[in-house]
Amino acid sequence: MEAAVAAAFRAEWGRIVASLIRLTGDWDLAEECAQDAFARALERWGRDGVPDNRGAWLTTTARNRALDRLRRDKVGRTKHRLLATDPSADGPVGSNGAGPAGGSEGSDERLRLIFTCCHPALSLDAQVALTLRTLAGLSVGQIAHAFLVPEPTMAKRIVRAKAKIRNAGIPYRVPPDHLLAARTEAVMAVLYLLFNEGYGATAGSDLIRQGLCDEAIALARTLVQLMVGQPEPAGLLALMILHHARRSARIGPTGELVPLEDQDRARWDAAAIAEGAALLEGALAHRQPGPYQVQAAIAACHATAPVAGATDWAQIADLYARLATMLPTPVVQLNRAVAVAMADGPAAGLRLVDDLEAGGALAGYHLLPATRADLLRRAGRHGEAVRSYRAALALAGTDAERRYLARRLAVAEAGGHDGSDVRPA
Repeated sequence: MEAAVAAAFRAEWGRIVASLIRLTGDWDLAEECAQDAFARALERWGRDGVPDNRGAWLTTTARNRALDRLRRDKVGRTKHRLLATDPSADGPVGSNGAGPAGGSEGSDERLRLIFTCCHPALSLDAQVALTLRTLAGLSVGQIAHAFLVPEPTMAKRIVRAKAKIRNAGIPYRVPPDHLLAARTEAVMAVLYLLFNEGYGATAGSDLIRQGLCDEAIALARTLVQLMVGQPEPAGLLALMILHHARRSARIGPTGELVPLEDQDRARWDAAAIAEGAALLEGALAHRQPGPYQVQAAIAACHATAPVAGATDWAQIADLYARLATMLPTPVVQLNRAVAVAMADGPAAGLRLVDDLEAGGALAGYHLLPATRADLLRRAGRHGEAVRSYRAALALAGTDAERRYLARRLAVAEAGGHDGSDVRPA
């Protein structure tokens, strides 16, 4: 019974909360009534059996609870009466051309909620917190743990975000056509940030946070379903799936980080790789390449190579060069340096790393000295590699990364070469 309710929670939470926010205009009330519906499900489904349509049962229960609350409150009754007579409240999202026409009401509501959570008037931290709270249903404590901040801090962040939406009159809707592209980019950036924090945590004892990756992928699936025919959301989903397909091989039995080149490819999720590759192929067929599609193409080069030695590093280097024209960030340039080193030798990569270091934009970023250290080791310059490994070790944020760098440091100090990848993946 608990498993049935948990499955329904993962599938229905965002849809139910979204519909209640539109009904009540009150984010806290919507979440409270949704929680109450799931609590009642735990009680009643065990007694009466699981309903055939779990989503409809939960939505009706939550909606009735919300209406009861509104009727008991004078302000709520007024709000309910206004909502009931507002012709814009029940209009389909696609009616103004800003959303997918013909979509279900539940899908339309989730699309409204995604874009509201990621409104540019909110800070990025607030966008992330609201997305996880309202669409994924994570508790404040879970969100705080995911981003390694105290629970009271995260609670205040969420309260401020909801107040900003209320006080600034941020509309609960999909933006009009002329704002849709830019706002969709903001939504995708938030979802990818969530995935990256789960895939490679910035601090703490755990390198991979499986639950956070799963939530990001689930939300990306929702976005793809809602933004039919848009290639970049599909490219983002493909990118996440292709990376996540390697999750079982990235951490060794004692918690050590396993670099890409050394991973047991038999442990990669072949079905996920096939799904990601198919999503990417469908996105690229639109001939509107964007940065997520290019990154997914890079991930596909890795994921589809049968052995590490078969990786097409020249193609990866070319893809990173193209990505750098779309996203001219120092991190992209660092990744390009790695690919160039693998394709053309460590000296070529080191020249690019030298340029990045001279620019200063990656000061304090542990992967810059870590990359330099591995390239120096590959070039046989072990004394210099030792210094760079020590610098990287001092900056690394997770225990797994520190253990990885400590092992590489020991190899460099011994003047040896173990053939590992340039950087952990």
